[in-house]
Amino acid sequence: MWSVTISLLCNALAAPAAAAPDYATQVRPILERSCFTCHGPERPKSGYRLDVRSIALKGGDSGNRAIVPHDSANSPLIAYVRGDDPDTAMPPAQSNLPRLTEEEVALLAAWIDAGPAWPEEFANEPEPEPPHWSWLPLAAPPIPGDAENPIDAFIGAKLAESGIAPSPEADRRVLIRRVYHDLVGLPPSPEEVDAFCNDPDPEAWEKLVDRLLDSPRHGERWARHWFDTIQFADSHGYEHDIARDNAWRYRDYLIGALNWDTPWPRLIREQLATDHFYPDEPELTPALGFLGASPFDLSTYLTAGVTFDYLARDTLVTQTMAAFASTTANCARCHTHKFDPITQEDYYAIQAVFSGVLKGDLAYDPDLQVKRERDRWKALLAAARANDTPALEAPENAPLVEGWIVRRGAGADWIPLEPDTYLSLEGATLTREGARIVASGRRPEKDTYTLSFTLPAGHVTAIRLDVFAHESFPMNGPGRQGNGNFHLSEFEARVFPPDAPEPAALAVRRATADFNQTDWGVEKAVDGNGGTAWGIHPASGEDHHAVFELAQPLAAQPGARLAITLKQNHGERHTIGAFQLSITDSAPEQAVALPAAAEAALALPEGERTPEQRSAIAAPVLRYVAEAALESLPDPVHVYTAAARVGIPAGGESPTPAAIETPKPVHRMERGDFDKPREEVPPGALSAIETLPARFDLADTANEAARRAALADWLAHPENPLTWRSIVNRVWHYHFGRGLCDTPSDLGRMGGTPSHPELIDWLAVWFRDEARGSLKALHRLIVTSDTYRQSSAFRPKPAAIDGDNRLLWRQNVQRLDADSFRDFTRAVAGTLDLTMGGPGVHHFTQGPGPQLTPALDYQAYGWNSPGAGRRSIYRFVWRGIADPFMEALDFPDLGILAPERSFSASSLQALALYNDQFVLHQSAALAQRLEEEAPTLDAQVARAARLLWYRDPEPDEGKALARYARDHGLPALCRVLLNSNAFLFVD
Repeated sequence: MWSVTISLLCNALAAPAAAAPDYATQVRPILERSCFTCHGPERPKSGYRLDVRSIALKGGDSGNRAIVPHDSANSPLIAYVRGDDPDTAMPPAQSNLPRLTEEEVALLAAWIDAGPAWPEEFANEPEPEPPHWSWLPLAAPPIPGDAENPIDAFIGAKLAESGIAPSPEADRRVLIRRVYHDLVGLPPSPEEVDAFCNDPDPEAWEKLVDRLLDSPRHGERWARHWFDTIQFADSHGYEHDIARDNAWRYRDYLIGALNWDTPWPRLIREQLATDHFYPDEPELTPALGFLGASPFDLSTYLTAGVTFDYLARDTLVTQTMAAFASTTANCARCHTHKFDPITQEDYYAIQAVFSGVLKGDLAYDPDLQVKRERDRWKALLAAARANDTPALEAPENAPLVEGWIVRRGAGADWIPLEPDTYLSLEGATLTREGARIVASGRRPEKDTYTLSFTLPAGHVTAIRLDVFAHESFPMNGPGRQGNGNFHLSEFEARVFPPDAPEPAALAVRRATADFNQTDWGVEKAVDGNGGTAWGIHPASGEDHHAVFELAQPLAAQPGARLAITLKQNHGERHTIGAFQLSITDSAPEQAVALPAAAEAALALPEGERTPEQRSAIAAPVLRYVAEAALESLPDPVHVYTAAARVGIPAGGESPTPAAIETPKPVHRMERGDFDKPREEVPPGALSAIETLPARFDLADTANEAARRAALADWLAHPENPLTWRSIVNRVWHYHFGRGLCDTPSDLGRMGGTPSHPELIDWLAVWFRDEARGSLKALHRLIVTSDTYRQSSAFRPKPAAIDGDNRLLWRQNVQRLDADSFRDFTRAVAGTLDLTMGGPGVHHFTQGPGPQLTPALDYQAYGWNSPGAGRRSIYRFVWRGIADPFMEALDFPDLGILAPERSFSASSLQALALYNDQFVLHQSAALAQRLEEEAPTLDAQVARAARLLWYRDPEPDEGKALARYARDHGLPALCRVLLNSNAFLFVD
């Protein structure tokens, strides 16, 4: 045997070694086809590269490597190219490339087993690229030249380099319409145009700008731009696209904040965490509507009870970082960002900021005093429920307890009711023993008892339910369940006035009981939720009682009848065994049910009560006092947002309460797969900005608001270059129709190349340091520049050099957007309603849809309806059911971020502008205005030209327009004028 083994070994050693596959000619082509197609090699999604030896052997961003030298059997690369797992197969199925042949796989395996080897030109990692301009620290570049406005200096220098002269200043009639459009989104009146054109004041332009910036219309105009950026709308979107009836409060907040010129750093903090930064300014709570602006997939909540998960938080990450920092941080969800220095851990760190919130309606008190009162009574109520003796025995609470005891006196006088009828819905035998009912016989899983009584004449303030221990029940009851318990799911009362056709439900203000099972308090019996109930476990074998205080005293007429329904829906035979009902006309405080220990302590003289007995009295008394005080306060108002405790609108009459007690842990998900959680990631932001913390040092990690506040501070920090560059570029975009960088929400490598990066940096530093974040100061600087005031006239020679006008040798012509067209049209037609604030106007009729999403009919809306003339900013915007007219005019799809409006010119658009009901209505209204303001047809035509074009018609124009009006009617002429380029475009 040994001789055979030695022989084989010698033969193997003597055999020539197989040549290792050549990397450049054999291996690399296979790798390129199978592994680089979707993931590199310029920047693989995972950071892993097979064309660089140092990375291939140590692993990518995760540290996992695909090659184990000399061991192809255990090298994941071979499993990838064989396609063992479809999720990791290379090439990916979506690439539509053919799979490797068995020979090619064998070649790769042989290459790994032989070394593997790389030629030197492929051995080392290439030099890292320099940081992208948007990530560099801010520093104000020197202002070139000596122009009065620094904007003109930077723009002029670039033009001079290209041999282009700027355009002359536009005509004053053009300028005033331009600045009205930009700053307030409305047209000037002909009289305002004439006044400005004839104003000899050398500062007439600056004064006009200041007047427009001070106008309340300014906030209305610029709020719409921000809403596009953050996807704000009045409904959820997705499959269950239901209304957010309280979202409008955020809209009103933002309009006010822009009008007040809230500094940008504070505006960031207000929208992300005003509850943390400004707790004594509760009127700012609607600012948190920013957090609720994006879509919400309600189906996850309805079908799985998942109210807010990784995907839901992704929309918050996307919205927040795109809006405030112009970064696509969401692209790092599955892997380190392919182009920008954003790691996967950074992405999940931002997710962790929002891991303690749900989306829904947040209740708040806009009045500080009311808020303080509510906070005080809620704290006392919590202490009473928790039986927190030190808090209950605070000196300020003693008068509350003493006063209540005095008012209660000897308690209520109860009148037992003998039922006329009593029925078990599920067939239990109910026997009357005087006023008492005893159940026997069949013991159903669930049951409903219905009883009726003849009421004595007089007032009823409360109804009492007594349940009794009884030897016939398990554990002596008072319930029929094996442990003596019962669960009362719902207590309902109705009154039948004499001769009334139907009964009236009696609302219950408050329910109290002598004993409450943990998490099964008596208040659950009147919460309208059949899945909750009142129980008394483990206090079985004892009598108990509950008191249901009526919201309004009942004045019972002779012959009135009372019906009581006791629903017991929990199952498992949790039904009541023996019970009795009584009524009283005593004051509610006298009727309240107290625990037996409190009743026993109250029976003793005050001086004989032990500390334990005083506490036994204080807990239920202060709970009642706190509940009564809370009920006396004005109802809170609501705003749709994301918060730890919300009501989730789901198409019902009232939102479903939901809460997250502490922020959920967030894990990095391998390849973005939510089924593959890896290490936990603490809250933080982007690590590439080295002067700011990448992860937040929070004193209390359970404080949800503190997480949002930390992100707000990170964004608003003076050393955050992204934030300051983002906002100045975004504002510039709306004044020129294009930003200095033409991707306003993405300043990264995949965004546009800035035309004037030095100007962006200068504006960012100036806005931060000198303007101190004043948006109005930024607007003023831009619109008072010569660059802004240039004519938009076309010039062939500059166009031959800079056809896209990137260097701004003229002003860009802009078409009225959908909102502006509506508002401009209303203004010239005389139908504009400048009422501010309040719920949005529904420009549709609404009916039931196939699921929760309703059916909307925009064509059925009447343009004479109340509120129809209000500005478009007050329009109720249904996210997933677009207004066809607005959609035709390029109003954005708010299911996605819309940092810039698209521009289209289609036959559908032309048809809408001529034939939509809105245009027809406004054309008729404009015609009526013309007839009221001018006596003859020629004068009406001239007035129309002045209203829409700010000039008199040329003689031939006037004749042609008058002839058209005579042939087709004045409303038809108005429709033509509303479709003229001179009206639709802003020069």
